[in-house]
Amino acid sequence: MNIENIKFKFLKMKHLKVAFLAVLLTVGFSQVNAQDKNNPWQIGFGVNAVDFYPTNIEGMVTPAGNSTVWFDEFGNADDHYNIIPAITRVSVGRYLTDGFSFEVGGTLNKIEKIGDVVASDLSYFAVDGALKYDLNNVIGETAWFDPFLHVGGGYTWMDDWGTGTANGGLGANIWFNENVGLNIQTNYKHAFESNIKQHFQHSAGLVIKFGGTDTDGDGIFDKDDACPEVFGLAEFNGCPDSDNDGIIDSKDACPNVAGLADLNGCPDTDGDGIIDSKDACPKVKGTKANNGCPDTDGDGVIDSKDACPKVAGPKANKGCPWPDADKDGVLDKDDDCPKVAGPASNKGCPEITKSEVAKLTELFKTVYFDTGKNSFKEETVSKLSEAASIIKKYSTAKFNISGHTDSVGSAARNLELSNSRAAAVKDFLVSKGVSAANLTAQGFGEDMPIASNRTRSGRAENRRVEIKLID
Repeated sequence: MNIENIKFKFLKMKHLKVAFLAVLLTVGFSQVNAQDKNNPWQIGFGVNAVDFYPTNIEGMVTPAGNSTVWFDEFGNADDHYNIIPAITRVSVGRYLTDGFSFEVGGTLNKIEKIGDVVASDLSYFAVDGALKYDLNNVIGETAWFDPFLHVGGGYTWMDDWGTGTANGGLGANIWFNENVGLNIQTNYKHAFESNIKQHFQHSAGLVIKFGGTDTDGDGIFDKDDACPEVFGLAEFNGCPDSDNDGIIDSKDACPNVAGLADLNGCPDTDGDGIIDSKDACPKVKGTKANNGCPDTDGDGVIDSKDACPKVAGPKANKGCPWPDADKDGVLDKDDDCPKVAGPASNKGCPEITKSEVAKLTELFKTVYFDTGKNSFKEETVSKLSEAASIIKKYSTAKFNISGHTDSVGSAARNLELSNSRAAAVKDFLVSKGVSAANLTAQGFGEDMPIASNRTRSGRAENRRVEIKLID
């Protein structure tokens, strides 16, 4: 192939092109940002290589005289690549959506090889735009390896000639960290003017992506930060967990104290299911009914206030059981006779037996008075003393003492005498320790005879003092 047929001329690049490239560089660096959904901007800079050989140009032949074909000696950099060892490519990109981004790039080069033909420093300048698609959306996220396809167009100048181009190719970004990586790509450029033939342009260089907003500075961009204005942790989508209990502060009822998920992040030191702030006994396991305090004997009195924590008892007695000193089954508090056993029906006091009542009846039959007086005969005192000892055993038993006379004398005098004698018996019993409240005394005179007053023996029977148990 003759260099004249290609009609390339050797001239220096115009000052306008240099100025345009400088503007592109300036704009690129001023817009340094990232290129994904969090970091939407990207800038790149590096070197580029232009290769005409493997593009099936009509008339271009190999040294052996054969016509070149597509991708012939595609990687023969030594023989066919045109490279300037300096920064010769600058690009600026913007993420769009769903893996798509748009990039504008500017390149310059010096063409010394057109296939196997030597050229004389033809200036090369191009501005291209490309729509890129991230193949990770198809093959799955690889984190550090980011392959892409790109299609687009641009305009290329070689010395005094210029032409529009349709472009397409593929490449990859290999990320060293979240924001900096290595870019390699190849681009086929189909020219629409015959003065500039179709060619491949390869490039390699650094890319920097950033520009995402991180208001709270926690390393999680606002777009993905559930709490964009509060410093947080990545594992909680940017939300804070001040007490490190695995529950974010906004859902933690006790954000400054480590707690349990089941208790909305609040602690339960004693493990009784009641959070410490509402637990009256936070260090001792208890029940909800007792505000978290224990009640070992289950008597409704918490242990800290229970004088007998292991034995059930009423609150009125500080959690201790009421005593029953006489063991009669009637608690002392309800027992009118706490020291003497008795049935509950009689409030814990003993009930006088029928035999005891009969005994009293017999004893009272032997009560004798001096004639016409209320004083006792000597033999009566021992009998009344014995009666008193019986009555005292039954503190709740109440008795009525009745006095009676025969019909000798006036009725008025007999009534007075009977009252006096009944009272004398009562007084004697009281003097022996019987409660006065349990005794009543009344005289009936001659009105209630039990025998005939016409005989001496009958009148003797009618002169009597009787005792009766009051039900």
